[in-house]
Amino acid sequence: MANSNIRKFPVGIQSFTEIREQGYLYVDKTDIVWNLVKNGKKYNYLSRPRRFGKSVLVDTLQAYLEGRRELFEGLHIMQMEREWTSHPVVRLDMSSAGAEPESIRAYLDDAFHQYEKKYNVEVRQLTSLAVRLKNIIATAYEKTGQRVAVLVDEYDSPLQHSWHSPHHEACTNIYREVFAVLKMMDAQLYFVFITGITKFTQISLFSVLNNLSNVSFDPQYATICGITDKEIKENFMPEIEKMAETGNWTIDETMERLKGYYDGYHFCAENMVDIYNPFSLINALCDKRLRNYWAASGATSLISKFVDDFEIRLADFEKCEIMRNTLETSDVTGGGPELFLYQSGYLTIKSCDEFGYILGIPNTEVRQALNEMVLPALTMRKEGDVQSLQASLYRQLNTGKIDDAENTMKALIADVPYSNKKLASMDMEERYRLIISTILNAVGIRVEVERMLSTGRIDIVAWTSHYIYIMELKLSSNGGLTAAEKQIKDCGYIEPFKAETRKVIALAVELDTQGKGLIGWKQI
Repeated sequence: MANSNIRKFPVGIQSFTEIREQGYLYVDKTDIVWNLVKNGKKYNYLSRPRRFGKSVLVDTLQAYLEGRRELFEGLHIMQMEREWTSHPVVRLDMSSAGAEPESIRAYLDDAFHQYEKKYNVEVRQLTSLAVRLKNIIATAYEKTGQRVAVLVDEYDSPLQHSWHSPHHEACTNIYREVFAVLKMMDAQLYFVFITGITKFTQISLFSVLNNLSNVSFDPQYATICGITDKEIKENFMPEIEKMAETGNWTIDETMERLKGYYDGYHFCAENMVDIYNPFSLINALCDKRLRNYWAASGATSLISKFVDDFEIRLADFEKCEIMRNTLETSDVTGGGPELFLYQSGYLTIKSCDEFGYILGIPNTEVRQALNEMVLPALTMRKEGDVQSLQASLYRQLNTGKIDDAENTMKALIADVPYSNKKLASMDMEERYRLIISTILNAVGIRVEVERMLSTGRIDIVAWTSHYIYIMELKLSSNGGLTAAEKQIKDCGYIEPFKAETRKVIALAVELDTQGKGLIGWKQI
């Protein structure tokens, strides 16, 4: 007999119906759902990163719009909804459609066939997809007496994957043809909701649905996807306590680690509440460990399509500016890499003023994933070779084995600054700083580059669980170990860290002037 006290996590489950019927934990967003339908506009678009709960949201909307009251017992919406009207719902999941015109047409053909059977829609031979959708909406409205809701999940999936391919224009032509019907059928429609990651404004839904309201930056919907600190404390304290026990941490330390790894997203300048990545948070609480769940699920696969030379530009995105209009309204195909990285979840809003937004990397998970992605290209090594050395370096730095870590670092950066032609425009010391900081970030060590003090600027500060490493880099032609050691002492680089409970290790680092790698380091 199953233990009725076991709390079930909805890992990998995107069905609101299954979550409710099978007793999985559910963070109640139904008050926001009610407000979106009842007080929002008819045509809505929401952009959120992948695996951020969009599909569960769409499924929740479907259940509500169909009037399935029994699924909502005990939730916020029960205090708000009185009528529970059942509307016909047409739902499309474009992530199932593939990235070629034939596969998109095949998916829509099958989806429309199901609705045609449901509402007994007469289908004439050679009828276009657009006409079929029009007839489905008209017939559903006529037979039920209720206006129709249309939900389109992950609308941009085929467009993202076909971008820069010969099939892209043909794919967008299908979107123009089919979804123009939604504007034409306004009188028969009750509610339209479309989700996606990136915006393709001139070539898809947005060109034919110019009445589509982008609620992605609306303060009242800032928390419609993702999980807040308040929601964690209301819903997951038993799991926080178990994770604390497993990790030998206090409750506060556990919350701090979860926050550092998975929190930090902001989707609205007027409502800067911190949002956790729900996919990673739920997996971490279920497994009782910190891992890069979001990135491991394939989150970085599209970056190379939208961002050139990412391995040498990554540091530029730690803090970058973008115009308000560009972030809120621009097409991803012309908005620059910052826009794509924001919409995809690699950057988030850090602050905003009258001049625009400041974007940055949201948390440790994303930073580590990005550095892991670029490290093979930066070090000019195969991914498997890099991973083995990374694992060694992580263990050595976390256990204070400085000599072993020195040898591993030598192996990782040998000859790279000299051989990697993409780094040619950089000063040699700057090249080394980029490579070393990328390596440290990629193994999951928190790094601060060029930390400013009143007495000088520390090249690299790196934090592990038990150690803080202060690194001063000097080329052999610029004094090497002797000059680096002198600067650490003269500028008092260790002083700001003396109150730390972790052991502070200052390293004078000497680097080859010709870019051949690390000559050695010395503990101060």
